[in-house]
Amino acid sequence: MVDVAIIGCGVIGAATAYQLAGRGVSVLMLESENDVSMGTTKANSAILHAGYDPRPGTQMARLNVRGSAMAKEICQKLDVPYRQIGSLVLAFSEDEMDHVRKLCRQGEENGVPGVKVLSKEEVLAMEPNLSKEVCGALYAPSAAIVSPWEYALAMAENAVLNGAEIRLETRVTGLEKTENGWLIHTDKGDEKARFVVNAAGVDAGTVHEMAAEPTFETTPCRGEYYLLDKCEGSRVEHVIFQCPTKAGKGILVAPTVHGNLIVGPNAQDIPDGGDTANTAEGLAYVAQMARRSVPEVDLRASIRNFAGIRANTDRPDFIIEWAADGLLDLAGMKSPGLSAAAAVGEEAARLLQEAGLGLRKEENRIETRKKFRFKEMDAEGKAELIKQDPAYGRVICRCETITEGEIRAACHTPIPPRSVDGVKRRTGAGMGRCQGGFCGPRVMEILTRELGYDPLKVPQDQAGGLILTGCTKQGGVRK
Repeated sequence: MVDVAIIGCGVIGAATAYQLAGRGVSVLMLESENDVSMGTTKANSAILHAGYDPRPGTQMARLNVRGSAMAKEICQKLDVPYRQIGSLVLAFSEDEMDHVRKLCRQGEENGVPGVKVLSKEEVLAMEPNLSKEVCGALYAPSAAIVSPWEYALAMAENAVLNGAEIRLETRVTGLEKTENGWLIHTDKGDEKARFVVNAAGVDAGTVHEMAAEPTFETTPCRGEYYLLDKCEGSRVEHVIFQCPTKAGKGILVAPTVHGNLIVGPNAQDIPDGGDTANTAEGLAYVAQMARRSVPEVDLRASIRNFAGIRANTDRPDFIIEWAADGLLDLAGMKSPGLSAAAAVGEEAARLLQEAGLGLRKEENRIETRKKFRFKEMDAEGKAELIKQDPAYGRVICRCETITEGEIRAACHTPIPPRSVDGVKRRTGAGMGRCQGGFCGPRVMEILTRELGYDPLKVPQDQAGGLILTGCTKQGGVRK
């Protein structure tokens, strides 16, 4: 029996495991997909919000501000790409300026540092490529951009290094209360735990109802995006928002930590939480609204369109509460869920400790991580690294300058990749202009060689999405 089983390993589950592992308790992460961060964490705006938008007094408000501050420190410790570039919320009318002033007051009440209202002239001086129709904006200097899947993966890996276990491709099918805790039924067998944390994202309601009466309803909300080539990466220098509505924070235009430009999302309620299809109508709306903020943004430079799912619920706040004795819900983690994740994990650890989980900090707890990113090193550093391992001198992904050494290293991390896109999330190979068209076969070759995988069973991303198919011999001829 483990002390804590965490169902779901997106950024919320990973952050919870990060807070618990290496503190004198046993932790088990159960993830239905074949990798960490495969749901909302993989497909979102990659923004760490400052915290002016949530209503004061809510868990969202408190945990957003705390979580964003914690993320800065965690990213530094675990070597996760992070840039604090600040954000602007644009107003295009006097009514919207009134809303901007309201957001500023909320930000001050929520404890957001440095938030202030800017005039039209101040905004355009900061961002000359914005629409000249802008009337002013809210400036929040503490907003940042991050690599969301690397953030989640780094915390999950750190948890494993500190003694946690992870079971991928393991779907929870039922929960049964026992005298000492919980019996967790999965499609790979049963597990026992004193406490269970429900961090299952859009499936959190399903997990909740395995053990308790319904208390919330989840409505998956799809958001569609453009990812633009690096030639558009400096179009703006800050995260550019429009005034928020009931549907969300509106269409944004923002740099990414990898040097691209991201544009989106729209917001469409859908019945199927797994439906990440793009639509012509959705992308047309994103394009139209993005040009309202940045008229000259070149959407012809798009190298990829994608969609993500938000776990909206019928409650206006995060759901962080006991569903049953020993079963903790971390549900409804819509925006600003990524921003708040570290603080949500901290809050979960506090609630578990209050319920009887004995936490203590172990002396040998691993606190840091270092990655070699070849393209970011100076000439002397590159030469020394190649001297130590010649594989770092062989570039596999030409678009992103990712080397064989980096891919090999990724294959031997605490949570090794199980797919070609799993390598992409760990190294960046395949994220560039050709989207893996050139390097994909070489990545698969290295992945299968290093980990002994059968090439016919390696997916592009999710389990079952195979790249190669087998052939049979008939009459001495391969068919």
